[in-house]
Amino acid sequence: MSRRAQQTQAAATSFLALFSIVGLALYGLPLYYDFMVREFGWSRTQVTSGNALSKLIIGPLFGFLAGWIIDRFGPRRIMLAGILMAGGALIGLGGMSALWMFYAFYLLNAIGYVCGGPLPNQVLLSQWFKEGRGKAMGFAYLGIGVGGALVPWLSYWMVQWWGWRGALRGLGVLIIVLAWPMAWFAKEARVEGAAAGGGGRAGSAGVAPLRAVFRRPAFYLLAFGSMCSIAAVGGANQHLKLFMSLDAGYSQGDAARIISLVLGFSIAGRLLMGWLADRIPKKHVMLIVYLLVAAAIPLLFFASSGAAMSLFAAIFGIGLGGEYLIIPLMAAELFGVGVLGRVMGIIVTADGVAEAVSPMLVGYLRDVTGSYRAGFTWLIVVALVGAAAIVMLPRVTSRRAA
Repeated sequence: MSRRAQQTQAAATSFLALFSIVGLALYGLPLYYDFMVREFGWSRTQVTSGNALSKLIIGPLFGFLAGWIIDRFGPRRIMLAGILMAGGALIGLGGMSALWMFYAFYLLNAIGYVCGGPLPNQVLLSQWFKEGRGKAMGFAYLGIGVGGALVPWLSYWMVQWWGWRGALRGLGVLIIVLAWPMAWFAKEARVEGAAAGGGGRAGSAGVAPLRAVFRRPAFYLLAFGSMCSIAAVGGANQHLKLFMSLDAGYSQGDAARIISLVLGFSIAGRLLMGWLADRIPKKHVMLIVYLLVAAAIPLLFFASSGAAMSLFAAIFGIGLGGEYLIIPLMAAELFGVGVLGRVMGIIVTADGVAEAVSPMLVGYLRDVTGSYRAGFTWLIVVALVGAAAIVMLPRVTSRRAA
């Protein structure tokens, strides 16, 4: 098989994996929170705490370990396990009957996300692509946008046919059927150039050290900035269906339409930010993304206006599209491909903590105050703080990036 064909296969594998594990699972699960609140009488804090506790436990335990395994043995094998766990978790959530089961399957889902989601796919694509890496990452991350845009309607229809439990089981089966076969046939590329962080094939004995990375302020600025922006994005995403359905009075169909619109615009955002990342400094692209997220959230205060919610969907969706895409591109440019698995393992772990705590804090503020106003204000502030951290990142010259 030619290199070009193998690059195409790698991009298609990442597209389907991200479509399934992030688009269907990560963005799909919050669509079922309102059903759980109604059936079990759980609070908003409880239904968002499954995501929070799972990421707080799994992220620190498995994030860096998964990155080390990827740098040592390559991304394919861990991706196969992650897909099975993510799909199995949704099947289990469809049959749960108690809060402890909710937490247990959410833990399994979190392990599946770490092992089969963005982390191994970022490394797989960074191995195969040098020139045009932004476009390749943008194409693969379209899977998130397409999956996220489809899952509100897919869930809506499946709930009508099978109820919310059957719909969750159906999503779990779909994740495995779509993503696992492509990952099985995926190939791993040789990592070239010790300057990029270590030579040799993924899985060879040599693994480049991280000491030089930890000495650079850029590592901590990138990690902190991404944590802040992920906190803003996660806090908004996890509560969007709850807010529209239970607080703003939207019907299930109208809520599905707005959420689908957000993820539809995220497709344009991924294409746009991937294209920009190959043409202007990635730091500038990252700053644009973070400012779009901060600018969109205030529109939620005007949820009674359909025009305001449509504008929110457009701005937030474009920012969301570039959010997860730009972080690995920036990390690869700053630190090189040879250490990318471990660097992103640490950053993904830190981001997971932010994505865990922020939605639960927003839910707690809503439960205490009876309004989302304080929670949404928190999301705006944290997004702006993240943008400030990115401003302080160094600009990488093309020679140094090479």
